[in-house]
Amino acid sequence: MAGIFRAASVAVRQVRRARMIAGGLAIAAISACTTGSVLSLEPAVDVGSQTSAVPEYAGQKYAGMQRLVPSNPYMTAAYPRMDEPMAPTEQMPASEVECRKDLKRLGVVYTDLAPIREGQCGIDYPVKISAIGSIGMKPAATLTCDMAATFAGWARNELVPSARWRYFSGVRTIRQGSSYSCRRIAGEGTLSEHGKGNALDVMSIELGNGKEIDVRRPGLFAFRTRGFLNTVRADGCQYFTTVLGPGYNYDHRNHFHFDIKNRRNGYRACR
Repeated sequence: MAGIFRAASVAVRQVRRARMIAGGLAIAAISACTTGSVLSLEPAVDVGSQTSAVPEYAGQKYAGMQRLVPSNPYMTAAYPRMDEPMAPTEQMPASEVECRKDLKRLGVVYTDLAPIREGQCGIDYPVKISAIGSIGMKPAATLTCDMAATFAGWARNELVPSARWRYFSGVRTIRQGSSYSCRRIAGEGTLSEHGKGNALDVMSIELGNGKEIDVRRPGLFAFRTRGFLNTVRADGCQYFTTVLGPGYNYDHRNHFHFDIKNRRNGYRACR
């Protein structure tokens, strides 16, 4: 009889253990399902807060230039364009001359390039910026002067103060993945602002203390990083007409896209 009770007791303990394991697995499954929403970076300026569906990258089909230069800013065309300096005899309109005065006032280190013309893409008076004051731009970015000045103003007035407030450190380097690039918007026939020199993709930010902050969504308990990236994204909406980043769609999972696209009624896309 004692043996029967012992066997029954063992069986009960096994059932309880199985239920505990099953419960733990259920909790883990629920956590895995909700991780995306918990870690999503939401801009403080909530303009279009819905996160687009994330399709399988290999299943997406892009047309035209997008096949040559994909949305992933780390991927480039097979034959990179060679930069040429501006000819000494080139005359710039007054607006471009004034814009370069702004660049110098902002401490931007830049080189004037020859006009870029590639079909419907191009920049009439491009500049190649390698630094904003003591902040290095790696690699150097080819942009319109207006985009360069807008980005420099944001970097000096918003990015650097945010880094000092949260990390007690300045900014050493901005690592960008794509500036001028002749391509269309993924899945659309519309020319990307990259093809006009009006867009820049930021992949990571290196601080003066050596810490590198990757734009990709941080871990669940990376509260300081999440706060910093949220601030960077929200502040960008005050300077750029388009700010896209992680949580928006698959193509922007690892970088912030900033551009100065001119839209009707002053509309800004901050997502």
